[in-house]
Amino acid sequence: MTESEHTFQSQADECLRSLQLRLDAFDPDELEADLASGVLKIAFADGRTCVLNRQSAARQIWMAEGASAWHFHPEPSGQWMDTKGRGELRSILAGVIGRRLGRSFSI
Repeated sequence: MTESEHTFQSQADECLRSLQLRLDAFDPDELEADLASGVLKIAFADGRTCVLNRQSAARQIWMAEGASAWHFHPEPSGQWMDTKGRGELRSILAGVIGRRLGRSFSI
């Protein structure tokens, strides 16, 4: 693994770990978050899921929920921005969670 690959993997893993820590504060009756091998799976009470995973070859974090998908790349600022200009990972994920739970939420 090259140094740049290692740097990307460390950045992505830290992002996913921090998201899991935030999501672990939720009541398990609302959602559960599990992180393993670079994949963060969020399971909602209604049976739906949202999955974020590290894509090392593309150097991105991909997120899928329902029929929607996003690809995020790391910025020098530390933010993960959608490759199609739709926003930052944390705000997009907060919107997904908020819609699922029926209330406003921020990460």
